[in-house]
Amino acid sequence: MDSVSMSHLKIGIKGAGELATGIAWRLYQSNIRKIFMMEVESPLAVRREVCFCDAVYIQKKTVEGVEAVRTEDENCIYQAWERHQIAVIADPCWKTTGKIKPDIIIDATIAKKNLGTTMDEAPLVIGLGPGFEAGRDVHMVIETNRGHNLGRVIVSGPAEKNTGIPGSINGFTSERVLRAPAEGPFNSNLHIGVTVRTGDVIGGVYKKNVTAEISGVLRGLIKPGTMVKKGLKIGDIDPRDDREYCYTISDKSRAVGGGVLEAVLRRFNNPSFCDTK
Repeated sequence: MDSVSMSHLKIGIKGAGELATGIAWRLYQSNIRKIFMMEVESPLAVRREVCFCDAVYIQKKTVEGVEAVRTEDENCIYQAWERHQIAVIADPCWKTTGKIKPDIIIDATIAKKNLGTTMDEAPLVIGLGPGFEAGRDVHMVIETNRGHNLGRVIVSGPAEKNTGIPGSINGFTSERVLRAPAEGPFNSNLHIGVTVRTGDVIGGVYKKNVTAEISGVLRGLIKPGTMVKKGLKIGDIDPRDDREYCYTISDKSRAVGGGVLEAVLRRFNNPSFCDTK
């Protein structure tokens, strides 16, 4: 398949959260636009302002000028493509892949383990981060761990192991992440983009409050009313205190998106690449 026909590639992305959105956005801006994203019925994304999965709730979501729309079946997906939109469908079992038959499958669920993705799902299958091994269950793996290798394309072997430690921003790691103190429905009157101070109450689960450990901008917050489990990440405070960061794709998402774009170009400009080390 030559470079001219790359605009006809059909891409299925498992997940439509933050990293998946960065990938879809980067492919779309590279004129590879036949993209459908498969999500659960109640997405748990925190950085909702930059996640196409929000379309599951509100029908349409625009991130940095690119619009995604909720679709109900494969016919609606093709209609979305005709309107130059990315398609998002509630399909946690990924059944749509058998109907669309994509050229590329990208597992961007960020589950830290392989939930069932295999190399026979498409001519090119890409896995993000821990849980995948290139050459065994996917053709290529993209490194998602912050650091020197972020966004690297791996053609043999696994990504780095999950550290369990959030990336550092201004020296803060786990302190900037808000987690559910109990199981139940999460509620909050705050909105993404507001400034909070150490000790402020962000929201709560039943009678247990979620409080800010640091000051900064509330960069992400799970959709209020969502049922959560104890310990689940439900929010993100950015100590840089720049509200614009709430509405733009992160450096990590852009790097990972660039790695996926590189993988696509490697495969479809050199079909024998996946057979080499």
